[in-house]
Amino acid sequence: MEGNCSQCVVKNRICKDKDGVGPAFCSTLLYPEVIQKASDEYSKSDINKFAHAASAQEASCYIDREATPVYKFPVKPRIQEIIEFSRKMGYKKLGVAFCGGLHHEAAIFCNVLQKHGFEVVSVMCKVGGVDKSAIGIQDHERVQIGKPEVMCNPIVQAGVLNAASTDFNILIGLCVGHDSLFMKYSEAMVTVFAVKDRVLAHNPLGAIYTYEFYYERFKEDRIKDIEAK
Repeated sequence: MEGNCSQCVVKNRICKDKDGVGPAFCSTLLYPEVIQKASDEYSKSDINKFAHAASAQEASCYIDREATPVYKFPVKPRIQEIIEFSRKMGYKKLGVAFCGGLHHEAAIFCNVLQKHGFEVVSVMCKVGGVDKSAIGIQDHERVQIGKPEVMCNPIVQAGVLNAASTDFNILIGLCVGHDSLFMKYSEAMVTVFAVKDRVLAHNPLGAIYTYEFYYERFKEDRIKDIEAK
């Protein structure tokens, strides 16, 4: 049996209430050793500081938290969260790794960070100018078939920010997989400001919110059919 939290329908969950219960696939019940190991990690000073700041930041995004009855009134967009969290952590130099397709958005984002007192180092996905043939991409695998095409280079993006000794790195619109490679090679902690979704204006949850209507095709395994076309 393995954890499967997404399928839990328990109302009084043990993960939120010590007197609660969990189904057979409850991760809280199945992985006590993992939970203990994580607790040991949180006791480390640097991890504790980061985790504490993250949790405090979460709470600060709501106002009137003392109200009775309790209700949630969120007031901060993610860009504000990133600024406040970076200040809580005492970060001075922020790294921004962005997709060239979001160059305009990245420019505004970096300007905002600078106006709020941060030193910013930014690096675009095409840095290095390496052709896709370097990783074995064939002509039919290119976005524009039959033309030279520079590869996205997240390992170089991470390397540039590592060389700059950034305190904290922020991703803007890197492709699926490219973001993974960046996070693997980044020496600093990483957060995400925006993710790539070419169809949904970089709001991938749009497909989930319209799952019962426009994107009901995901209820069946029709992805291969879409790719074939």
